[in-house]
Amino acid sequence: MKRYNKFICTGLLLLFHFSLSGQNVIDLRLNELLIINTEDFQDDFGVQSSWFEIFNISYGTVDIGGCYLSNDPNDLKKYTIPRGDVLTKIKPRQHVLFWADNKPYRGSFHVNFTLEDSPVLILTSSDGKTILDMVTLPTDMEPNQSYGRVVDGEGSFGPNSDDSGWAVLSRTSPSTNNYTLDGKSRSEMMKETDPYGLLMAILAMSVVFIALIILTFVFKGTGSIALKSFQKKADAYNKTKKVSLAETSAETFAAIAMAIHLYANENEVHDIETTILTIERGRKNYSPWSSKFYTLRKMPERRNK
Repeated sequence: MKRYNKFICTGLLLLFHFSLSGQNVIDLRLNELLIINTEDFQDDFGVQSSWFEIFNISYGTVDIGGCYLSNDPNDLKKYTIPRGDVLTKIKPRQHVLFWADNKPYRGSFHVNFTLEDSPVLILTSSDGKTILDMVTLPTDMEPNQSYGRVVDGEGSFGPNSDDSGWAVLSRTSPSTNNYTLDGKSRSEMMKETDPYGLLMAILAMSVVFIALIILTFVFKGTGSIALKSFQKKADAYNKTKKVSLAETSAETFAAIAMAIHLYANENEVHDIETTILTIERGRKNYSPWSSKFYTLRKMPERRNK
């Protein structure tokens, strides 16, 4: 039974691990930035400033609170993203926009540096040491021209990023996808590849059968483990202890002899089988229910005054 509990605990731990894997900050990417903003997007105060966005590549919500932003490799903790702000939770495959206006008092998404004189932009984990992503800022950017990943979240990342996957974008796209689908969608391409749906049906049935096979092995394994555990308990319960005649007391022999005597000389009607009861019918000619003595009705009597 202890082994069976170990399997259950291991499964729960794996499930808990995978449920938390979608909430890891390693899934964050610097995605797009604008260095010189004169006619582009405005912040909540109606001011046009440098901005950059961070993209969550995972399919789980990631809280960016507690991480750090910097434009100086020697000072990775230059700006701390506040904790406890519900807006710092980035939903799956979504973006969050920061303003590099050197005015952090305007809110959680206003950092204490600008991009105009910055050589790099660095995103660091909450430990203040692990660089999640960094990008080298180009020096020849035109006003209102953004620099970002051609496809959201794709390309090099981390402390050794070589900016592959980054390019000057044809248009700015703050808080939205850099890449827009102008051609055929994946569903349309799939329809051309498999017009009758045979491939999709085979894949679907394969997934179902593989899941059934896995469940079969799981149930058989857990069942055999449980049966072995119960069998061990049953064997331990039914195990008898051998006792020598020298260790047996005289009272025990007397009780055994008395039981054999009663069994051999018993005259009552009984069956050989111990699980069958024999009921003998008794006949009585007299029954109190028919006796006039117990009637509730009395004959009327005449009394003279």
